[in-house]
Amino acid sequence: MAPALPSSLSPHICILTSPDLAELLEQSSLPPLFQILQSFSPLPQVTTRTTALVSVPHASFNLRFSDLQDVEEACREDDEQRAIRTIDWITGRISSRCSKWLQEVDSMGAKAAARTPWWDELRRCTEGDFVPSKTEGWNHPVALILAVSTTAPNPLQAITALHSRNNHLPPWVDTNVLRYTLIVHPSNSPLTNEEAGALHNAVKKQYGLHCYLLELDLPKVPPAPIPVPAMLPRLPVPSLPVSPQKKGSNASENTGDDTIPNSLRLGEKDVQHTAKFTREFLVMSLIPWMEKCVLEWNENFSSTRRLPSRLFSSTRRLFGSASPSPGPTHTSSMSMSTPSLAGRSATLPLTGGPPPPSQQRRLAEFATILGDYKLAIMVWEALRKESKGGSDILPLLLAPSPAVPLHAQTALASIHPNMSDLPPNAQLRALSCAVRWEMGIPTQDLLSNMLEGERWLVWAASNAEEAPSALLLAHAALLSTMKKAQRRSALWYVLAANRLEKCGIKPLTMYFLRRAEELYSVRPPKELSPSFWDSEGKSPTTAEGLEDILSGIAHPLGRMLYTTGDVVGAVKLFLSLLRGAPNFASAGTLTLGDTAQKATNNDKLYLDDFRVAYNYWKSTEPEKTADHSLQLPIKLCNVKQSSLRFSGDNTGNDDVWAAREEAWKTFWKSQDAKPSIVPSGKVCTNGQEHFDIDMFWVNLVMRNPLDAEVNLSDITLLVQEVGMESISGDELVEVEIIKEVIMAPKESISVPISLKPKRSAKLRITHARYNFLSLLPITESLASRGQRLHATALQRQKPTYAPDVFMQVEVVPSDHRLLVTFVEDSRLVLLQGENKSIRLWLKNAGDKPISEVWMISGPEDEIWLGEHDYKSTDSKTETFRSFNSLKPQAPRRLPLLGTDQSSTILNPGQGIEVPVIVHAGMATGNFDLDLLFVFREDDSHPFHSTTLTRSYEVQALFDISVLAEPSLSQAHSFLIDLDLTNTSQTFSPCITQLTCISPQWTCESLTGRLSDPIAPTQCCRVILGASYWSEGSGSEETFSFVSQKLGNLLKGGDMDDTPPPPLDILSTHISQGDTYRSIKGDSIMDFVQSGRRKYMSQNISRVHSYVAANSFPSIFPLYNPSAIDFVIFWHIQERDISGHIAVHGITLGAGHGRLNSIVEEAESAKVKRSMYAETRRENMEVLDAIRNSEWNAEMNPIVLSVKDAGIKTHDFSKGQCHVSVEFRLRNHSSTRSAEYTLKLGSDTTPPNNLLNPPYAGRMTFRGSIPPSGTAIVHPKLWVTRPGAYSLGGWVLETKISEEGQNGQQLNVRRYVQQPSPSEEGACVVVRNSSIDDTNN
Repeated sequence: MAPALPSSLSPHICILTSPDLAELLEQSSLPPLFQILQSFSPLPQVTTRTTALVSVPHASFNLRFSDLQDVEEACREDDEQRAIRTIDWITGRISSRCSKWLQEVDSMGAKAAARTPWWDELRRCTEGDFVPSKTEGWNHPVALILAVSTTAPNPLQAITALHSRNNHLPPWVDTNVLRYTLIVHPSNSPLTNEEAGALHNAVKKQYGLHCYLLELDLPKVPPAPIPVPAMLPRLPVPSLPVSPQKKGSNASENTGDDTIPNSLRLGEKDVQHTAKFTREFLVMSLIPWMEKCVLEWNENFSSTRRLPSRLFSSTRRLFGSASPSPGPTHTSSMSMSTPSLAGRSATLPLTGGPPPPSQQRRLAEFATILGDYKLAIMVWEALRKESKGGSDILPLLLAPSPAVPLHAQTALASIHPNMSDLPPNAQLRALSCAVRWEMGIPTQDLLSNMLEGERWLVWAASNAEEAPSALLLAHAALLSTMKKAQRRSALWYVLAANRLEKCGIKPLTMYFLRRAEELYSVRPPKELSPSFWDSEGKSPTTAEGLEDILSGIAHPLGRMLYTTGDVVGAVKLFLSLLRGAPNFASAGTLTLGDTAQKATNNDKLYLDDFRVAYNYWKSTEPEKTADHSLQLPIKLCNVKQSSLRFSGDNTGNDDVWAAREEAWKTFWKSQDAKPSIVPSGKVCTNGQEHFDIDMFWVNLVMRNPLDAEVNLSDITLLVQEVGMESISGDELVEVEIIKEVIMAPKESISVPISLKPKRSAKLRITHARYNFLSLLPITESLASRGQRLHATALQRQKPTYAPDVFMQVEVVPSDHRLLVTFVEDSRLVLLQGENKSIRLWLKNAGDKPISEVWMISGPEDEIWLGEHDYKSTDSKTETFRSFNSLKPQAPRRLPLLGTDQSSTILNPGQGIEVPVIVHAGMATGNFDLDLLFVFREDDSHPFHSTTLTRSYEVQALFDISVLAEPSLSQAHSFLIDLDLTNTSQTFSPCITQLTCISPQWTCESLTGRLSDPIAPTQCCRVILGASYWSEGSGSEETFSFVSQKLGNLLKGGDMDDTPPPPLDILSTHISQGDTYRSIKGDSIMDFVQSGRRKYMSQNISRVHSYVAANSFPSIFPLYNPSAIDFVIFWHIQERDISGHIAVHGITLGAGHGRLNSIVEEAESAKVKRSMYAETRRENMEVLDAIRNSEWNAEMNPIVLSVKDAGIKTHDFSKGQCHVSVEFRLRNHSSTRSAEYTLKLGSDTTPPNNLLNPPYAGRMTFRGSIPPSGTAIVHPKLWVTRPGAYSLGGWVLETKISEEGQNGQQLNVRRYVQQPSPSEEGACVVVRNSSIDDTNN
């Protein structure tokens, strides 16, 4: 069974009727003859034969009938002009019918998904082309039927006139046609049946056997119309005056009845006779004639393909034949002027123009029509290789393979050299190819991954902006939808809509845009773990990444809706476009145009269109605007950043206040009391300060996500009472209405809205209400999602959240209320280390008395409650006992002393001033002082709380650097270089006192008294000598405490709350006078301890990040016994301000790696091996942090110094001399003895042109140095000539050990020391005294 070919690849039969037959048909209410015969096509069950005489059954066989005069007139028209008219004609037909089609598609629903009426119309218009082409022979006539009727005065003469009629077809039309004579004998004919039969026999004798007598009744009263297949639409002829007999043939759309389309008024008998004639014409005449042509042409084709050309030349030479002999000619069925079948002339027509189709191409076309595909494929391949066509037909005949798409590409590329800019004629050729491929290839094969036939339609559409190319894209999109390629389909729908919009076909344009929007809304399945969405905090149904694409589709769709009268739909679409920028930056987005670039900002355009459409809708149908609940697709309110603000309230982080309350609870629990704080009502309905207290504000943070300016009007809030949602908010609170707010693009603003409660209640702020663009009323929820629940297994498996959270305010009577403010509310600017006295004002604003007030500050705040308590001392040193704990400062109780200094109760309406001192630290910048106050009426009542926040700025004053190094002097162990630089540009501070604080070290100034005031950008340098102080206690206990705690931490044991042991601290004062400021004053001691505590906490958090902050006091002490701190007191005379700066982070002395044993024990312990690399890495980081911490400091305890020997003189004329030099070794360890080995070398290369030291005698010295002791070594040099002799080149080996219980050495440490580059320059100079005397 041969597959069905497109009707455009079927035989084309032209019909030439006599005037009498045309008049007969018109009188019988029948259309022209070619339309009547076309109604009987296709013919079922037709069999053809191949060249191998193999029968090929055809389920249906198409025939195309045309009027010869129509074909002749169409051939006279210019190809480009006809192509332009064809495109306009197709566009007009689609434009006039698309609205009805869309209604049908909507009514059919999913049934209309397979085929679309506009594609069928485009296909029928393309298939209906009947004009012969210069590039192919499918529309060239295969047969010519000459039809007459017996109603003519002389039928034989009419037949002779038709046969003798000159051919008016152009020369490039193939003239090799079958001539067939048809005699129509109606019942009302003047000739009898015998006479008609005689006429038939005479015609057969004269013109051949291809003749038929068609007997029809054709009654005067036309019978009822019968339905017939619809004719393919044909391009109307140009508007020219036509003869009466041509009026019927020009109207190709008329099928014989003015009221009932697609019908014929033929009786049943006439229908049978006509069907019989059509089948006999096909089976008895046309097919045999075509088979005969194929056989003869195949012989010629095979003869040229069978033997090489060289053999042909030999044949001509031997047999003398220069051309093949002509084959048999047709009989009288062909006119004498028609050339024979095989003897067609190969010369071009004299009139010029392209030649008619070649015999080889006609062979391929006839073989394709007859179903001889084996021969057809072979001939088409031969034509393709010669670049003469065939690539457009091979995809219809070949089985699916990778080569088939290449044939399609070749066929389209051969149409025109520039496929990006096709002329109209080339557009129609590409359209014809695409239609034939879509019809002739089974859909399953066409959409296979091997062919991807939907892309062929896109290639054929090229860049043409006409309606046919748009429908090609639309059908390609439909086929892609069938392949589940939604993104590709949506893209092609958008491109098709763009082209149709330019053609003015708006209904289809809107339909394609809606289809594209639907397809882009379909999200592809994402095979991701459910835990991914939880970790990212996103919903699996959320679509991201296509916002700009969808906007590019919806915006033109909205404009079309507006122009077509659907204002409501346009408003909704424009409103949906206001999505704002996506969460990520798009590299590029699709717009409606093929090559259009997306504008940088479209939000303003969307806003303007929405404003225009909504204004028009509101002006025409104001009563309907309220019925449509339009909502913005974006949220302008930022709920998480919005906050409540109360009268006298201060800003602050909620986490800060939670930490303050937790500190209070911890402290109060330690006092064996119940740590409870009753939440105080922020808003009161009555009391002493009713006017100020009963109003609060909501700082509504609003962000404009659009890249355009937005104005809002009538901004207000909706309030409900908790548990009483039915009560109107107007009965509870008066809410302010903000008239108008304008937000710039991407701007975030805070809109304060005041609320004044009318009675006590617990209020919930649920929604914000505003008019968007001062037009659209919007109600936006102020709820934030509750926290994730993990209580049950079901909640852990499926994300479950607590109820939404709203901003709530409890309005309570003002029974217990305390107002705390600063007396001076000006901007607070402090210098580094400045001690600023400020005053607090406490007022009882409630109805009950207050007998107890506590103040809780943060661990980073340095604040003292009270006045300055300056204490002086004449002693240069002071010793105090420190608890050595990192526990934060305990809350302080405020004295409630009235003006009479007797009352300790703060009565309602009464207020007092409380002095405090704020100390600025070393850090510069802006800071907040967050203070929590808790108070109660008496011991039987719970505590209430209030807060106070003050921002202040710390400006730089000093840049301080400290450098410590071992001292070469016997008087001190270390030298400390303290360098202070005045970084201020306006102040000249004076250093009044320098206090050194350390558990083990005492200092004295080596530069005399402190300097005068330090001018801006100037520096002050103080050299200090540090000596070991052993009179204090607690140092070894402190080291043991830290070692025990960290060892327990590494072993994973429980950490107890044992505090560190107390420690004796020595403070050494250095001042300009003989009187010193005592460090034992309450305020200065508190500041010093607070500063040290803050430094240690920050240092421990940085180094030991694995330790929780609340465990610091139970593991680490406040002071490292080896540490030394400096407190620098300064004063600025011109402003009468003073302060102090604490310098931390300096440790002196030789450590011995006290924690190495516990680190090595932890490394060598047999612990369970973890399968996670992260856990092992974290364990190594913990060990490294302990190993490199200040508690495990380690250094070579012995420092070697060479005493300056000066210049030695000797009279070398009397002989050589001995020179003794002194090497001094100091043990900087305060706890262990050190064994040393000093090796001197004389074979080294000395620097700076010095001579090698000629050591004599002992060159290796060994010994032991007690803790903090010294040793002196005197090697000798045997000098034979004057010069400068280097004293470098020595090597010092040191051994440190700890003696065990049995006398064995434990924890042995060895060090090797060589001279540094600066020490290599040490030398002794020996001069010759005899030469010096001679020179003198």
